[in-house]
Amino acid sequence: MTSAVLDLAPVIPVVVVDDPSDAVPLARALVAGGLPAIEVTLRTPGALEAIRAIADGVPDAVVGAGTVLTPEQVTGAVAAGARFLVSPGWTDVLLDAMRGSGVPYLPGVSTTSEVVALLERGVREMKFFPAEAAGGTAFLKSLHGPLPQARFCPTGGIGPATAPAYLALPNVGCVGGSWMLPQDAVAARDWVRVEALAREAAGLRGSAQV
Repeated sequence: MTSAVLDLAPVIPVVVVDDPSDAVPLARALVAGGLPAIEVTLRTPGALEAIRAIADGVPDAVVGAGTVLTPEQVTGAVAAGARFLVSPGWTDVLLDAMRGSGVPYLPGVSTTSEVVALLERGVREMKFFPAEAAGGTAFLKSLHGPLPQARFCPTGGIGPATAPAYLALPNVGCVGGSWMLPQDAVAARDWVRVEALAREAAGLRGSAQV
């Protein structure tokens, strides 16, 4: 079920919404640019309101919740309409809550032992975070040989210049990032620019070289 999220688009925008009134036009711009899977991080007071607004107002979007840290956030995010969950790391308590949520989830890993522990629990698709700081493409390449069943959405420090190298890896389904949402464009509500940047991001898989 989670693989549907990894395969929706080459990039999942990681969105921090300060003003929930921006959520719907922002999501429409991302979807129009070819990025339907949208991760709204639970880092701001209006995050759940933003998820609810996107779920209700942008039917072509697949909105999810990111920076999920507690079972309570799992419950709140799903109630608001989140269709997938992403966490920067995991514990058994958080993993049980995400597993019981009924929606796809990507628990975060940054070490081989964490990957093995998730595989042991039947989880094959995960977030690799913080990707650049934790070893980048070299780390993921080295994992593919012994652990080919694991698939990843690397997030953290990835931009348009580095994303193609990740997308070329056989164990990467998509990458997460926020470069298509520059702060000045969001502050100016320049949704035309956001859509153009999203369209460029949506085309990155074609430029990936193995």
